[in-house]
Amino acid sequence: MKALIIGGGVGGPTMAMALRQAGIESVVYEAYETPSDYTGLFLNTASNGLDALRAIGVDVAGRADGFPMPRMVMWSGSGKRLGEVANGVRLPDGTVSVCVKRGLLQKVLREEAVSRGIRYEYGKRLESYRTVGGGVIAEFSDGSTAAGDVLIGADGIHSRTRRILDPASPEPSFTGLVGVGGYSRVPGLAPTTGTQHFVFGRKAFFGYLVRESGEIYWFANIHSATEPTRESLAAEDWKRRLTELFADDLPLINQIIAGGAGPIGAHLVHDIPTSAVWHRGPVALIGDAVHATSPSAGQGASMACEDAVVLAQCLRDLPDPASAFAAYESRRRERTEKIVAYSRKLGTGKTAGPVARVFRDLMMPVALKVFAGERSHAWMYTHHIDWEASAA
Repeated sequence: MKALIIGGGVGGPTMAMALRQAGIESVVYEAYETPSDYTGLFLNTASNGLDALRAIGVDVAGRADGFPMPRMVMWSGSGKRLGEVANGVRLPDGTVSVCVKRGLLQKVLREEAVSRGIRYEYGKRLESYRTVGGGVIAEFSDGSTAAGDVLIGADGIHSRTRRILDPASPEPSFTGLVGVGGYSRVPGLAPTTGTQHFVFGRKAFFGYLVRESGEIYWFANIHSATEPTRESLAAEDWKRRLTELFADDLPLINQIIAGGAGPIGAHLVHDIPTSAVWHRGPVALIGDAVHATSPSAGQGASMACEDAVVLAQCLRDLPDPASAFAAYESRRRERTEKIVAYSRKLGTGKTAGPVARVFRDLMMPVALKVFAGERSHAWMYTHHIDWEASAA
């Protein structure tokens, strides 16, 4: 069997390595002309995602310069400590969830895939595909084609593969949040060892961590009643706007924003709550291409990794792609849709009016103790994929 994998982000190389371990050949086709090692800002790779990668012998926590982040501390905009929650569950060997720069994570995964003999082809933007006999032929915008037995779309939330597979598939849904972020340095600010801090400001939500080097990773979530255009995001003076939004909150926030070391990035926060079609014929979707989640739960990359490992198991153990794809969807749909819904719910609580804010600040310390402990989140973080178990 030969698989054509569309997309070289997180899910693509993970899919290729899982297939390799299952004895299946694959090629990764990436739309960019060169590796995108500096794309995006940073993301959480939760312990369940790291565990999924380890199922196929991949250990990225150290190689991707991950910031160990087992704790998340919540604050009100006035500086009241509201409580803390665990970010994942510590693995038996001590591994915890980590925060990594997206580009570096993709670089490490790509290099590991290439070291295992997996081929990448760049400048290959999927235009269409057609089924031929029992296989599939991918057609790229540069006029080239590639033939394989199956095609796997790992091409993200705006997946071209999804739109071809199901022209009626849902468009990404705006969650009501705009994400803004960057990197900063504030002299004298102590490292937040093992911890990321979140502040429920009066007008927006802010998160940050401080590396031992002094580099600060930070982001803000801003509520928007209507969906802004990409052009309006690009034209915004974000330093000025953020400074105004957080003017009445902890002074540290504006110190971090003022200490920016580089451009401030902004993006719309979308998700895909459900997709009716996960696969059809010799084509299947994984990761954000089929069930994109907002970043609030820190599970996007981890869900893609879990998908890849499960799909490879199914292709390894079941007699044909149709059976494998059906088993993959059966094992993954409920879990991923639950996480997408949970992440959106978390996002809606990031901004609140004056009355709701007072109620939240009073109740959150109790709620975090009762509803946000490791036990209550075990369903999300302790998910384990046994590579040796049969998917049949």
